Amino acid sequence: MQPGRAVIRGNSFPPHFFTFLLSLSSFLLPLSPLLAQTSPELLTADQSSWRQALAGTVIGRPVTQVESVVAATDGGSLKSYSSHGVPLWDYYARGRLSPHISRSREGTTYICRTNGRLIAINRAGRELWFLELGSPLVYPVLIGWDGRLFAFTEGKITCMTAAGYILWTRTLGKKIVIAPFMDVSGGFVFIQEDGEILRIDPFGNGFFYRSSAAALPVAAVSVELNEPVILLLHEDRHIELVRIFETDEYESTVSLRGGLELPSPPLAAAAVNASGIRVLGRKDEVAVLLRDGRVVLLSLEKQEILWTAESHIRPGEFGIGTGSPELDLFYDERGVYILTKTGATCFTPDGMKLWSVRLTDATAVPSFGDDGVLYSGGTDWILYAYRLENRAKTKQSLLYGEAPDGSYGTGTPDPLYSSRYYFSERAAEERLAEIRRAIRNGNVGTREKEYATWLMETAGSLMANPGSLILQPVFAPQRMEAARLLAYIGSRETIPFLTELFNRDPEVLVKAAAAEAIGRIGIDPEGIALRSFERVFSPPFPHNNELLLTAVAAATGALCRFSGPPLSAAGIRLLAMLSTDDKPSAVRRQAQSEIRSL
Repeated sequence: MQPGRAVIRGNSFPPHFFTFLLSLSSFLLPLSPLLAQTSPELLTADQSSWRQALAGTVIGRPVTQVESVVAATDGGSLKSYSSHGVPLWDYYARGRLSPHISRSREGTTYICRTNGRLIAINRAGRELWFLELGSPLVYPVLIGWDGRLFAFTEGKITCMTAAGYILWTRTLGKKIVIAPFMDVSGGFVFIQEDGEILRIDPFGNGFFYRSSAAALPVAAVSVELNEPVILLLHEDRHIELVRIFETDEYESTVSLRGGLELPSPPLAAAAVNASGIRVLGRKDEVAVLLRDGRVVLLSLEKQEILWTAESHIRPGEFGIGTGSPELDLFYDERGVYILTKTGATCFTPDGMKLWSVRLTDATAVPSFGDDGVLYSGGTDWILYAYRLENRAKTKQSLLYGEAPDGSYGTGTPDPLYSSRYYFSERAAEERLAEIRRAIRNGNVGTREKEYATWLMETAGSLMANPGSLILQPVFAPQRMEAARLLAYIGSRETIPFLTELFNRDPEVLVKAAAAEAIGRIGIDPEGIALRSFERVFSPPFPHNNELLLTAVAAATGALCRFSGPPLSAAGIRLLAMLSTDDKPSAVRRQAQSEIRSL
């Protein structure tokens, strides 16, 4: 199938914008660094803040999250330490591990064995679930705004909830040559071996574009420039801007739509071997790492080069024709960071070099955390931690990591799919059976919003909600089943709705079903579900109802196991209150069992 051409709606890019891109050559040819260059400091073991022997070689990159780090070894162990070097937990996978690690906002670690078993481990080192993918990961799992997971194995993409329930899969007939990355709309983009750029949204819809360039892009990034745009960086020193964000809300199957190729002016560089090898974006700014180690920060909005500078990378370290080198380039409010196996460099947003260090005998690219610590695994089986700065990011969270960049809108009914009909019991049973089959077969996919809307409207039809479009009451069994099914496609975005259902539905059985669904989803970083559960001890909740309190105890234990401390501390207090002698015996047994499991 040949890609189509999208239609420009409005004049998003002013004409002089392309003049700016065409003039990049004259700006980048001199590439005179704005700062005096200093020799990077060679970090040694004696300069480390702490070190830990791992009883094995570190495979892949250590991964940081909220002042802790996780590293995998070739012996099948996954070890976690605090930013001060305190051992937190040690998980043995009972098999060889692939080197790709990801961590969620809640601190859940996702790693895969070489036999294709994907494992989720909570922030306390407890195994939550595993899923057989059939083959090992080829890239780290990407984590969506609502906690959903995108797993990449050879020839296949699998999307699942944070609790491990499959939402959709997509088969790929071509090899991925540029690693998938999240785009500004919450989907992801990657480039295939024939040069085709494929963007997939969170629900499995595909949009693709084939570059007209003679060679494959060497890097790509998603930026926001009046609208979402993919910026492609080519080896022959030119930039290509592509729109591949056309959508059709009424499509119920995977849609393939093309992009719009914008003019491709030359990027140019100072010398033959100074072509770009990596690019990243933040808002409208783009940082380009050149093959000789220099960094250029461009402002697409201002249409100018903000600064250029030299990193720790030495000329010739990345030669011509070596493919995409191992490195990490990221840009946050603190500045631009370049990480390679040979060292790391940090530039402030205005281009001042804050620090630059060199590493020896690192097994992989190091990681730099929000805590200002550089973590590097050595060939000597030791994990080293170097505190390089004390700046803290202003975007903080009281309990866990940073809030997501956006929302998929799955936590509230979508007006596009609202049920505008009188309800019947038979129609409800047929619809529930349809959704149940889609969940069981793992093909919710592009109908996720439609199904979620119907389930929320059905489950919440008696919540005294003036906005409800269902015109006839729904029987309790259907409301209960709708709430339970939400758990299999739900996320943290669904928790507020289920919490309201728990609080406001007049039927105890429906309240219990809502609690059960919350526990099955497992994600509640703000603790709103636990705060609602505490209301069972106060009027107007039915006191000492065995079924309701047992469901609350089970859901509380599930939330604690998924999120771990500090959320689990509040959960344990709630479980202790459910274990008192004035509670029904079944409730006490459930609560005590949940406490023991923690």
